[in-house]
Amino acid sequence: MAEIKPYKIEVSESQIKDLKTRLSLARFPDELDSAGWDMGAPLADVKRLTKYWEQSHDWKKAEDELNKLPHFITKIQCGGFEPLAIHFIHIRSKVKDAIPLLWIHGWPGHFYEGIKIMKPLTEGGDGVQHPAFDLVVPSLPNFGFSEGPRERGFALAQYAETLNKLMLKLGYDEYVAQGGDWGTHISRALAHCFPENCKATHLNMDSANPPEFFTNPLLKIQHALTPYTKREREGRKRTEWFMKEGRGYNLEQSTKPQTLGYGLADSPVALLSWIYEKLHDWTDNYPWTDEEVCTWVSIYWFSTAGPAASARIYYEKNHDSHPDHPNRTPQPDLRKYSPGVKIGYSHFPQDLMVLPSTWVRTLGDVVFERDHEDGGHFASWERPDEIVRDLRDMFGKGGGAFGCVKGVTGYSQ
Repeated sequence: MAEIKPYKIEVSESQIKDLKTRLSLARFPDELDSAGWDMGAPLADVKRLTKYWEQSHDWKKAEDELNKLPHFITKIQCGGFEPLAIHFIHIRSKVKDAIPLLWIHGWPGHFYEGIKIMKPLTEGGDGVQHPAFDLVVPSLPNFGFSEGPRERGFALAQYAETLNKLMLKLGYDEYVAQGGDWGTHISRALAHCFPENCKATHLNMDSANPPEFFTNPLLKIQHALTPYTKREREGRKRTEWFMKEGRGYNLEQSTKPQTLGYGLADSPVALLSWIYEKLHDWTDNYPWTDEEVCTWVSIYWFSTAGPAASARIYYEKNHDSHPDHPNRTPQPDLRKYSPGVKIGYSHFPQDLMVLPSTWVRTLGDVVFERDHEDGGHFASWERPDEIVRDLRDMFGKGGGAFGCVKGVTGYSQ
């Protein structure tokens, strides 16, 4: 078995110099006089951020801060694919028998998105009512400082298999997962493919079909007879906006990621504007600083697999037609009921898909739901206190998922 090694982020001076040179040579488009965010990232914002990234942002300082965390790397092999070096942060709580928690990022996020919840989750409270967690925060394949596959067909089941094997390698035969965006979808894949290991999932992005009479008769009746709540009414408007005005990136990355990749790999300004638009549009008036944005985008620019690789997950998820790997885990239907795995939901009003509760309850045994007054897509970054509280309430004594992982203080053996 390949060993687990400490990892240190070390971007070379030549890479940093190349970035600064490219930024200094940026050529910007013009902009209509009345252009606003509805047309994309504003010219003034992108020019300001480009200048800051070139002249003021100190990657080495950001790198030093990131390296204060316990980073590791290890080889993980999915059936039929070459082994990949997977980067992850692993923080063992000092609280005895803390709950193993796999935190999974999405796009355009990465491990950095979870940095604000690490300390409070691992420190915990009294260990039972407010449990502590052993936290594993990986860079997904093709993201951050993990390698990416060189062959086609690496879809959601393979992402789930990679993370499950990582948790088993760390000694966690049973664990729970948390995620939004692709973290939601991969958590759902874990629930379907590895229910003996992933015992519960807490999700902060809705993704479900409406209840059908023949499969969910009680939920179908409830959906038909119960008026929408204020959250559900406003959520419908938000979802309609996203489907009409916000999904262009998804269609491109799902169909022609290679073409898009030339711009993302060659131009830091293209990468900056592509991601910054989402950081703005998908959050709930979060006051992004230039420093935060540039560190966030730098992790993509300096990523091991390259800035374009992260888009491939969209294509592979939507083109599961490469049976070249006989040992490959088949792709599950993520919107089908997953028995035996408890589910929790935190609903934030400015997320991308904000669905009625009767919809998400079709997915499995929903034991926790909480509606939040504000917050958006990057919940662990925007509203870390709320995510920490929701996880503690779901898995602590009296919570719907209390006792789902063996060997934790106060839990059934």
